[in-house]
Amino acid sequence: MGEAKRRKSKLGEKYGQDERILPWVPITKSQSELFVSLTTRGAWIGIGGMVVLWVTIRFIGPAFGWWNVV
Repeated sequence: MGEAKRRKSKLGEKYGQDERILPWVPITKSQSELFVSLTTRGAWIGIGGMVVLWVTIRFIGPAFGWWNVV
């Protein structure tokens, strides 16, 4: 408990707030972690979409007569 009180008195008004990545960048560490998780999920969704598109064009398309150049 003594350590928490010392830290609270040292930080003052900033106690309990998220820490910024850099003092001059208005982005907190939790916001940066959220950004990384969202962009990673988006990248995997994009990869999955490209695989579905490739399978459709490569295998399903010629079966129906689309793009008979194989």
